[in-house]
Amino acid sequence: LKTTAVRDGDHYIVNGQKIWTSYAHQADWIFCLVRTDPDVKPQEGISFLLIDMKTPGVEVKPIVSIDGLHHLNETFFSDVRVPVENRIGEENKGWTYAKFLLMHERTSIAGVAASRQNLQRIRQIATQPLPGAGTALIADPDFARKLAEIDVKLTALEYTNLRSLSDQEAGRPMGAETSMLKIVGTEVQQALQELAVEAAGIYMAPYVPQAFEGSWNEPPIGPDWAMAATGQYSFGRAATIYGGSNEIQRGVIAKAVLGL
Repeated sequence: LKTTAVRDGDHYIVNGQKIWTSYAHQADWIFCLVRTDPDVKPQEGISFLLIDMKTPGVEVKPIVSIDGLHHLNETFFSDVRVPVENRIGEENKGWTYAKFLLMHERTSIAGVAASRQNLQRIRQIATQPLPGAGTALIADPDFARKLAEIDVKLTALEYTNLRSLSDQEAGRPMGAETSMLKIVGTEVQQALQELAVEAAGIYMAPYVPQAFEGSWNEPPIGPDWAMAATGQYSFGRAATIYGGSNEIQRGVIAKAVLGL
């Protein structure tokens, strides 16, 4: 973590860069981890600031992702003055707060409810032959097997998610189950995206990003639902990386659960 915040009276002077900032081009505020003490362990010396995006010295540059859309950005801070009162919690305790937020974020990234909806949608699509196709995909034993495997994993995810929610309601700390949710949840998302592309067949090829930005007036080629299949598949490859890669999550589980 290289972005620094140097105390100057009742302000911090922030300098540095953040990358992959989701929707920074639309945001009014950004929360930011900054290094306030360079002379301690890397996990220490980090503080948690809230920064007004209209503050002089904040610059946002777009990153167009593989789906052709603008979700992500680089955010630059050049001598940005941030009031000390915008610090969340204690100075140099920011990583403790960030870990708490990351655990909740991973539960959200798992996207259990959305995956259940997508599974139902793909199952319905698979019962109807695409134009020019002889039979419905659901008649393919291999496709039906993939749907069933995802259904089983998703049911296990739903119960794990409920267990995590129960722990939160009871005031118990969240544990390694958030890493489990993130791993399996994102792998299920990717498997569903692969099935959607398979179901779309030839209609996954004419992908038009402009159709999702309100700058396209042409009728879709093929079924409406097929328009998004390629973009969702492409951007969905990142799901196992953001929020802490699945490899890191497996390390968390190995340490917290298996004691390795």
